[in-house]
Amino acid sequence: MAINGIGLRSTLSGNALLNVRAQLEDLSRQLGTGKKSETYAGLGVDRSFAIGLRAQLGNLASYKDTIANVNTRLEIGNSVLQRMIDIGSNIKTSASGSSTQLENTGQTMSQVRARDSLAEMLQLLNTQSGDRYLFSGRATDTPAVASIGDILEGNGAAAGLKQIIAERKAADVGASGLGRLAISAPTATSVAIAEEADPLPFGMKLNAITSSLTGATVVGPTGTPPAISVDFAANPNAGDKVKFTFDLPDGTTEVIELTATTSTPAGAGEFTIGATPDATAANFQASLTTAVGKLANSSLVAASAFAASDNFFSSSPPLRVGGTPPNTATTLVAGTPANTVSWYTGEAGADPARGTAVARIDDQITVQYGARANEQGLRWQLQVVATYAAVTTSSTDPSARDQVQALNDRTAAKLAPQFGQQSIQDIQSELAGVQGAMDAASDRQKLTTTMTQTMLDGVEGVSKEETIAQILALQTNLEASYQVTSMLYQTSLVKFI
Repeated sequence: MAINGIGLRSTLSGNALLNVRAQLEDLSRQLGTGKKSETYAGLGVDRSFAIGLRAQLGNLASYKDTIANVNTRLEIGNSVLQRMIDIGSNIKTSASGSSTQLENTGQTMSQVRARDSLAEMLQLLNTQSGDRYLFSGRATDTPAVASIGDILEGNGAAAGLKQIIAERKAADVGASGLGRLAISAPTATSVAIAEEADPLPFGMKLNAITSSLTGATVVGPTGTPPAISVDFAANPNAGDKVKFTFDLPDGTTEVIELTATTSTPAGAGEFTIGATPDATAANFQASLTTAVGKLANSSLVAASAFAASDNFFSSSPPLRVGGTPPNTATTLVAGTPANTVSWYTGEAGADPARGTAVARIDDQITVQYGARANEQGLRWQLQVVATYAAVTTSSTDPSARDQVQALNDRTAAKLAPQFGQQSIQDIQSELAGVQGAMDAASDRQKLTTTMTQTMLDGVEGVSKEETIAQILALQTNLEASYQVTSMLYQTSLVKFI
């Protein structure tokens, strides 16, 4: 019978010991790291599943960062919008209760404060989040608006708002001071009031006339240019009235009402009944001319300022009076970068402002959160406040107080909510909707992240209790193997026999 030596067995035993030791070291590593393997190869058939889960976790982490960044921008933007709302409310209140007392600057204290508010609004619209301008549309590296100095005073040869308003005032009031209207006496017993030309973008427009004048014939407005005529076939009675309604350049209407009286001289808003219809017509013409002149140099001046501001802020390029001198101008022309300041300096696309900034916050969800300073809600408040801050009135003008009062009234009315027009609150609501969508996505992703991480831990991770048990079993096995191996190495042929 052949007897094998112990060399081969001891070699096999040694290899077995090394394998057990390697297993023990691997289990120790698993206990320390909590991972089954340091490489995907060590996961066996689960490697593809683990790679997919890690990719999903990476996407979720990216969405989380995106949501955090967008939320930061939205919070900053919302603080800007809220401050803009507060400024508008404060100026509205100030204009409503403002005195007509002019300071030596030719403005009321409310107007002086409005300039400071305008400067703050412009600074707010140039707010940055990181290196991104929030209200410049896609031009995120460009300020949204020009400086207050450029906007109001101009820049070199480029006219600012004050010059645009002054030119428009001259064009609207006209050379005669009657708001581009002509008052005449076609016959001895009749009086006519007509627009200077048709079409004409300046001055007051005839809207309607209502009359209770006894023995008078009223016609119009009709014709080209439109005209209204009042023919006194007989003298009216004291207390009879006639009311003219005029359209002003800013879209408002004003009324002149004249009442027949036997008093001489007639008071404001009255005309004296003469001895004959001819004399009555002459008195009526004089009173109408005075009333129209007063309206043209008070309410029309304020309305003209707001019309000029609308041309400056809402038109791109801005519009201004064409022709010299402006009090005889008949057209509006487009300004150029060389002769007119552009207040908005950001990106001015025709698409909705929200679409200028888009972020993916989930696999199937994107949000739009862009903004432009020239959006209607922001632009409207800016142009109203700028107009209020830009108008200067001469204290020596007999109509100064009426002009200031008309300016105060229009400023307060235009800063009130405008029906059918976007407001700053509307922009806030849209951005709040974006935040709501991101909050909902964030909540879903937190749950998904937890579930995905749990699944990944199940694939890549180990049970500490199970690993410890395996380590103890291997340690016991290793100790026994060491003892057997030791005994084998101490065995000799003599001991064996």
